[in-house]
Amino acid sequence: MAYRDWTDMGGIRDKFLSTHWSLVEGVKQQSDREQALMDLLIQRYWKPVYCYLRRKGYPNEQAKDLTQGFFHEVVLNRHLIERANSALGSFRSLLLHALGQYLIDEKRKEGTQTRIPRDKLVPLDIPDTEGLAESVQALDPEEGFNYAWRVDLLDRALNEVRESYTAQGMEVHWRLFHDHVLAPILQGRHAPPLRDGFSEYGLDSAAAASHMLTTVKRRLQNVLKRQVRQMALTSEAMDEELREIQKFFQKDGAQ
Repeated sequence: MAYRDWTDMGGIRDKFLSTHWSLVEGVKQQSDREQALMDLLIQRYWKPVYCYLRRKGYPNEQAKDLTQGFFHEVVLNRHLIERANSALGSFRSLLLHALGQYLIDEKRKEGTQTRIPRDKLVPLDIPDTEGLAESVQALDPEEGFNYAWRVDLLDRALNEVRESYTAQGMEVHWRLFHDHVLAPILQGRHAPPLRDGFSEYGLDSAAAASHMLTTVKRRLQNVLKRQVRQMALTSEAMDEELREIQKFFQKDGAQ
């Protein structure tokens, strides 16, 4: 899982920007690069921020308003990206600390007219927030923040792998992985043995099914590495994130 160490030549902000710009397709053709990056950060981090706020006790609508306010006032207007420093931890840690400070500031504003009008805030398209809040209800705010980030990243990686196999006409690979790895984990049960069910997938042996599973797992690992690498400031941070995400598969009982 080796990855070249970053250096700070050119500045930590340049390094941060370059890794994130690589995620924005066609960003060189966009007229507003800063807005493109802001859109990306909102897409990647609104769920952790929202979950943190809900676990802090804020009701749904207030948590949504605070999420918008945080991205507008802190991430955008206070240039949070420029304060990213790998020596002080991950960008996600910086975001979490800034969020805590933002809430302190908001409490000071209570009863005043200093809040930004809703139509001036960064727009957020937030879907089923109540379901999202329920997924972290047993966690403390910081744990909820980290859990939401990792689950969202894992969802993106799984969707990419599924779409890739579907586009190649290799749906059997994904079905096998879903039935023998993903579904058992999500449902808290043991995976059915391959030796008893490989023929359901049109395969002629359990060995062929096992090889397919290994191939899908390897592709998923590569996608996760790429996605985490794009969001991490250091190789150490990337390794730590991957270890946490891969704990999800430690219950894998595929045979």
